[in-house]
Amino acid sequence: MPEQTSDWWRTAVIYQIYPRSFADSNGDGIGDLPGITARLDHLVELGVDALWLSPFYPSPQADAGYDVADYRDVDPIFGRLDDADKLLAAARERGLRVIVDLVPNHTSSEHPWFKAALAAGPGSPERARYIFRPEKPNNWESTFGGPAWTQVPDGEWYLHLFDAGQPDLNWDHPEVRAEFRDILRFWLDRGVDGFRVDVAHGLIKQADLADWHYPVEPLTGPATKGIRPPMWDQDAVHDVYRDWRRVLEEYPGERVLVAEAWVSPAERLAAYVRPDEMHQAFNFEYLEAAWTAAAQSEVIRRSLGANAAVGAPTTWVLSNHDVLRHASRLGLPIGTPRPRGIGAEDPQPDPVLGLRRARAATLLMLGLPGSAYLYQGEELGLPEHTTMPDEARQDPMFLRTRGGQKGRDGCRVPIPWEGDAPSYGFGPSAATWLPQPPIFGELALDKQRGVAGSTYEMYRAALRLRAQHGLGGGSLSWVEGPQGVLTFQNGDVYVLTNFGDTPAALPAGTRPLISSEPLDADGKLPTDVTVWAAV
Repeated sequence: MPEQTSDWWRTAVIYQIYPRSFADSNGDGIGDLPGITARLDHLVELGVDALWLSPFYPSPQADAGYDVADYRDVDPIFGRLDDADKLLAAARERGLRVIVDLVPNHTSSEHPWFKAALAAGPGSPERARYIFRPEKPNNWESTFGGPAWTQVPDGEWYLHLFDAGQPDLNWDHPEVRAEFRDILRFWLDRGVDGFRVDVAHGLIKQADLADWHYPVEPLTGPATKGIRPPMWDQDAVHDVYRDWRRVLEEYPGERVLVAEAWVSPAERLAAYVRPDEMHQAFNFEYLEAAWTAAAQSEVIRRSLGANAAVGAPTTWVLSNHDVLRHASRLGLPIGTPRPRGIGAEDPQPDPVLGLRRARAATLLMLGLPGSAYLYQGEELGLPEHTTMPDEARQDPMFLRTRGGQKGRDGCRVPIPWEGDAPSYGFGPSAATWLPQPPIFGELALDKQRGVAGSTYEMYRAALRLRAQHGLGGGSLSWVEGPQGVLTFQNGDVYVLTNFGDTPAALPAGTRPLISSEPLDADGKLPTDVTVWAAV
């Protein structure tokens, strides 16, 4: 049992595992819990503090598990409940904490509650757990495309802000609140260290279900325009998280709540991490910030300031299962709109520039005080699979928009472990639920482990130095630097990122600790490179 360090989450590096795509133990082409357990030593070797598991619950997989049919079990494609217990025990033996996904905004349409609601009919107590209306009440659109309302055979309509197979729960109903308190305790009793809360800003809807003025996209629009639509970020949602925080505080060991909340400005997001609510909230404004010194400086300043005002740490993240991998995203021209997914017919990222900037962005991120999230495979420099054939795509975003949006499959491809093995070592067979691009063979773990300058070894070295110098628990002081060079000091380390066009000198009296690419022969910092320099 690892020592329960107070407030471990304030400085932790947390590694996201997308179970379908991490490691396959049985050769069916789909990752599973035993596969994850067998690969936990990779996370220890990498140097992270915790892992976050995307959903592994029973589900018809209308949205890759984010449509939950049973919150207290494991889907057979991932294993059994006993496999979850074994994974938790194995992680604990290695000093790794485990955060699991919780999906409270909606259930699957195959959930027993929703089946009962359909059978019971209009006006029934069973329907009151969801958002049913006798007539379609507004113009809301699904985040995945198409209308957000579906009509059932008896004429009523139900709300689904995502896929039609994901009916929204009615969080004004006391049975819904009681059910999720019980779900929290079920997993806390089994030893999980916390919950990443999916669509944390969506549980409560504006009471009048007012129309929304499109074409402002309702999920990512608020993150860029500071607009609060009637389906997102309602004030009453905070009552839910105060209630959950009280549940977590019944348990020892610093259990945590993490919000996936697409909310802006930073001050609005900080409301989710007030002392009696959640512990962390994903910083999507940081993820979406342009690759310029001005944009990066602005979002870092705002994020730190807003979170400091409520006594919370700031989280930093560059990639996850819902966005373009940053090794590709940063290879697009600055200012390019970032759609949900890139297809072969779309403008393609520059892979060399993308990886160069991604490595620099990672060192910049890991040099910041607070907690950092890594997405599986980014330590290998994996790019987005942008040339995946349409017939292989499975994301409901792609299906509901009839290909208008390529969706998120490109960042969810099974990761490579062995460059010369079938499925690049993902499993014992050549089967993979999504096709892997040939470049994955060159980027496999066994091709990078022990190779000086590889992306994997850069991540390992950076995480070791981050812990050694206490950067997660440090404080940031801005330093005046050359034009186009973002410079700050965190403890005894200077962090410099050169966004300019010409090489820049390091501060006098410092020595390089690590750089995302080699420094010039005269010791200067090239363009699109980050260096950590010791005072």
